Amino acid sequence: MTTREFGDIELRRVREHVWEIPQEGEMNAPARVLASEALLEQIGQDKTLEQLRNATHLPGITNHAICMPDGHQGYGFPVGGVGATDATDGCISPGAVGYDINCGVRMMTTNLTYEDLKGKEAELVDALFEAIPSGLGGGGVVTGDAETIDDILARGMEWALDAGYATEDDLAHCEDEGSRDDARPEYVSQKAKDRGRNQIGSLGSGNHFLEVQRVTDVYREDVAESFGLEADQIVVLIHCGSRGLGHQTCTDYLRRIEKEHADLLEELPDKELAAAPARSQLAEEYYGAMCAAINFAWVNRQLVMHRTREVFADVFDRDWRDMEMRLLYDVAHNIAKKEVHTVDGEDRELYVHRKGATRAFPAGRPELPPAYADVGQPVIIPGSMGAGSYILRGGESSLDLTFGSTAHGAGRLMSRTQAKQEYWGETVQEELREQQKIFVKAQSGATVAEEAPGVYKDVDEVVRVSDELGIGDKVVRTFPVCNIKG
Repeated sequence: MTTREFGDIELRRVREHVWEIPQEGEMNAPARVLASEALLEQIGQDKTLEQLRNATHLPGITNHAICMPDGHQGYGFPVGGVGATDATDGCISPGAVGYDINCGVRMMTTNLTYEDLKGKEAELVDALFEAIPSGLGGGGVVTGDAETIDDILARGMEWALDAGYATEDDLAHCEDEGSRDDARPEYVSQKAKDRGRNQIGSLGSGNHFLEVQRVTDVYREDVAESFGLEADQIVVLIHCGSRGLGHQTCTDYLRRIEKEHADLLEELPDKELAAAPARSQLAEEYYGAMCAAINFAWVNRQLVMHRTREVFADVFDRDWRDMEMRLLYDVAHNIAKKEVHTVDGEDRELYVHRKGATRAFPAGRPELPPAYADVGQPVIIPGSMGAGSYILRGGESSLDLTFGSTAHGAGRLMSRTQAKQEYWGETVQEELREQQKIFVKAQSGATVAEEAPGVYKDVDEVVRVSDELGIGDKVVRTFPVCNIKG
């Protein structure tokens, strides 16, 4: 099939897994959806395509607005969306980053095998749930005073290293070594700082989680070896973001844009796309505040990992270093970063907005840490708590097709409201434990219902498309053992 129609939107098939909404009217660029026909059918059922088309109205948007295979409807800008805008003549959009700035994932490897863990699942999930703060509101591993918050916002994981919560090796295996030099704590409001001070080292709620997994499949032995991964190995996946601090920061700047750049807002088809002109004072302040919130999120995940190491040490009665509990990588998937990309044969500095999309740089990009410079960036793609997750590596085609990006997860199929109507949390927990030996613990049954496996797209299909397009190459697949949620 060469064309597909969803309402008033027609997509033309460019090649396998690549569909284009042609540029017309006031669009500043065409839009592209990277999906199989099965995934495209699901993507077309909500407002994702309309939001993607709307995103092409952002000033200075370059090449295409892009939707990843896991795309679904978001606030203004679709989740699974990538939009690169000119950093000189374009704009930066808090709406195209989202409220949970630097929501992201990190994976920690161990030298434990699944056999080592059998029989301890219930003890481990209870201990993790008890030790790691989760759910709405406050509670963290540490509570920060004003000086501590500013230090975290300014320095990120360098603060965690000095405070004894991280190692040099942790920093070496984090995107940007866990610190954004462009961070400006003074551009983060006091209200945002107050919301974050008692949430440092916490999962939060919604789709955030900590999951103990085992490696079940290895697809590229050489890359897996470079990543320190092998079959039957136990790994830990952490998914959370900047908590109330990031949410308040986004809210603050959306409100300011409404007042200070109402003229630009009027030109956009959706106010949730609110953007500040590049090089404007507000754009510079938002970028500095966003980078500070990015640092906060990295520290948040680092403290959750630190507490996880302590729990494993207690449950397995040995030092976490003896279990070789090392950070594989930490990647952000709600972010806008200044990056240099080749456009029409010319290197240009762009704001690359990734909202529910993961950076996926191939070998050779200068931003990669030395450990992965020759193999490519690790990319972590969580599935649902009843399905597998994947570790990929940045694909060679990603720079040409997606500004070095791929999917960030399975992608939702249904809303949280619908999920709670279709699923009963306690039943989901029982079925996962009895049928698949997956131990889940959460603050409420409603949270489990909202995150039931049937709520999500097929992560295997999402990753297949990524792999076949060459934007993110399959390395290993993992499967849940224990999962804790807010």
